[in-house]
Amino acid sequence: MRRYTNLALAGLLSVAVATGLVAQAVGTEWGRIPVVVHGAAALGLLTLVPRKSQIIGKGLRRRRRGAGRWWSLALAATTLLTVATGIAQMSGAVTRLGPLTTIQLHIGSAVATAALAVAHYVRHPVRPRRTDLSRRTFLRTAVLGIGSGMAWVGAEGIARVAGWPGAGRRFTGSHERGSGDPAAMPATQWFTDEIQRIDPDRWEVQVGDLTLTNDDVTTLPVETVTATLDCTSGWYAEQEWRGVRLDRLLDVSEAASIEVRSVTGYSRRFPAGDASRLWLAFDVGGAPLSAGHGFPARLVAPGRRGFWWVKWVGEITTSDLPWWLQPPFPLK
Repeated sequence: MRRYTNLALAGLLSVAVATGLVAQAVGTEWGRIPVVVHGAAALGLLTLVPRKSQIIGKGLRRRRRGAGRWWSLALAATTLLTVATGIAQMSGAVTRLGPLTTIQLHIGSAVATAALAVAHYVRHPVRPRRTDLSRRTFLRTAVLGIGSGMAWVGAEGIARVAGWPGAGRRFTGSHERGSGDPAAMPATQWFTDEIQRIDPDRWEVQVGDLTLTNDDVTTLPVETVTATLDCTSGWYAEQEWRGVRLDRLLDVSEAASIEVRSVTGYSRRFPAGDASRLWLAFDVGGAPLSAGHGFPARLVAPGRRGFWWVKWVGEITTSDLPWWLQPPFPLK
């Protein structure tokens, strides 16, 4: 049973990390699937806590004091913190602890847990055995999977019956903040960026062979699009954005991708075929963008998470490189 518990914990932790990464990257409806699996895996970890606590207790009593003891305790602590902050984010009861949001703590502790788990496995590897594929193991795994799924359904039901704020969260797990009211919408940016204060009289954006200034904005074929900005920091807001579609500014007939770059150097690359579904926006909610929301211009990318919505756009170019030839999450 000790071996199975350790293998089950490793498997659930791997599933939770993988689905968490996918959930953070996907903004379309099918992203609901990894979110559900992620939550079920986390609750599955909780069901194994009693058994794992017994294993840890025996190990601590048997082993000498040393660095390995503290590494194991650190792994246990970060795992529990990851699950606890995930539940807090799900419920919506707690959204911030000190200067950090619960989702920031959740992601940070998850990264630490993954690193500690790898280090723990290197120190204490579990070799595969033929018995790992036995009928008993399969049945135990099936029970664990069904139990985890039922725990997730139960938690969702409790949230709705109790009227928790998290009951109305989006399929990505994000909570509504400021829909229809841009002033109430949080101003967040990638952790390597800072809010830019740009002089509109000096701002210009290079779009292919065109150089557009703030005075040129009034001459562009702008239109209004309703789109949901779903930030990976745990919130979403539906707004009316006003801007120009990229296919009206760029010839993408011979391009493989479109690269949108901020004045900060931050950039993302999109499929060329998405040009008709991407907007260079200047206004939100009937007013110019604020500095925190990307003034003078930002990208609006419906169906994509917030880190694709490049702020303070300074350059838009076409490229022969495929759009996927980039880190899944920005490195800068």
